[in-house]
Amino acid sequence: MLMRTDPFRELDRLAQQLVGPGTWSRPSAMAMDAYREGDEYVVAFDLPGVSADAIDIDVERNMLTVRAERRPVAKADDVQMELSERPLGVFSRQIVLADTLDTERIKADYDAGVLTVRIPIAERAKPRKITINRGSDRKEISG
Repeated sequence: MLMRTDPFRELDRLAQQLVGPGTWSRPSAMAMDAYREGDEYVVAFDLPGVSADAIDIDVERNMLTVRAERRPVAKADDVQMELSERPLGVFSRQIVLADTLDTERIKADYDAGVLTVRIPIAERAKPRKITINRGSDRKEISG
């Protein structure tokens, strides 16, 4: 069997073991992508192995907070763990939202371990054309 070693992954794993799993008072960070898609701002969070019931999304003013907890899988008494690299505990991420986003119409979907949050762009922030009024009565100055 061929085994590859990645020293950076090992260093990250060791650091995670030293810090320990995330707790509600000291959560670990979660990976995310953020991008604009048409008239929506989309944020995708990687949460593999997390139950949809263990995800909490809050918005307060312009702060979006996502918290999730990955719980250990129940094991039988005769199971002996050989390798455990999947982090357990609480994960959290906070994002400051711009005033140009409509926080009243946020939608969230969870599929295949990815939480996708869609935030519409507010109507007032969308580009619009300004019409120019033209004066219809022109007066001539004679002197």
